[in-house]
Amino acid sequence: MRLNYLTKQLSTVKRWMATTLVCMLAITFVWQGAFFSNTSAMAAPTATFIASADAGDKVQEKTSRDAGRAKNFIDDTADKVKEAARSNASKVDQTTDNGSFAERKAKKDAATIQRRADEDSARTKEAVDNTKNVVERTVENIKDAFGK
Repeated sequence: MRLNYLTKQLSTVKRWMATTLVCMLAITFVWQGAFFSNTSAMAAPTATFIASADAGDKVQEKTSRDAGRAKNFIDDTADKVKEAARSNASKVDQTTDNGSFAERKAKKDAATIQRRADEDSARTKEAVDNTKNVVERTVENIKDAFGK
């Protein structure tokens, strides 16, 4: 059975009405949740502020500890990269004749990789220090703002 023109239009209108109804219900539930939420937490005493001195000290300690861990990880990774470069150059050296092009190239590449590993590790550790300093300054500023 084929739908005629009027039935197709009614079907389309029904779909649009159903979609509109679902959207309106979703908006209503979101609206209701926003205005009738439990606001008793807003009246909590100031001791639960995030910027309390104790919480600020904890954040700074954790930041320093995590920065140290990140630096150790960066050093370990740089050492592994350098060791892999040395190992690969050594393998090429063992399999080639003395002074061959491949041997010289492998040694040159190993030196380049080791130099870049040192540079990248220094840059990354500097970025970790900068991030740690930013976090600590921010915590200090927050503590100062709420301390006054």
